[in-house]
Amino acid sequence: SIYCMTLDSLDKKILKNLTVDARQSARQLALKLEVSTVTILSRIKKLEKEGIVLGYTAIINHEKIGYSLTAVIEIIAKNDKIVDIDEEISKFENVCGVYDVTGTTDTIIIAKFKERNELSTFVKGLAGIANVENTITHVVLNTAKENFRLT
Repeated sequence: SIYCMTLDSLDKKILKNLTVDARQSARQLALKLEVSTVTILSRIKKLEKEGIVLGYTAIINHEKIGYSLTAVIEIIAKNDKIVDIDEEISKFENVCGVYDVTGTTDTIIIAKFKERNELSTFVKGLAGIANVENTITHVVLNTAKENFRLT
């Protein structure tokens, strides 16, 4: 079973603020939330220790740096070897997400590419991974929403 830490309202406010702007200082956050800087720092440290805050990163507009193609790729595995396949696929830098799913497909990949030939090479490479039985590739035509910030 997965341990799930209970968040109080201050933890939730900290997470929401960090999600919107992770560059703000603990002091700025403390002023905004009307608590001490020490409280903010200790709460953030606790959230990091519990694995709730995994890191801090910039949100990039991938299209503006040339990654104009997004693909959703379904993988059907042989012999229930999903874990081995997931580990291999997760190594590719183009891959943004790898999800084991229910239904007729075993794994779904979200990946971004600069050109069609990159996507083509990637998909052909998937077929060469041990225990990949079949792939189904969907090219995204339009992105209505792409945001993993839930708080």
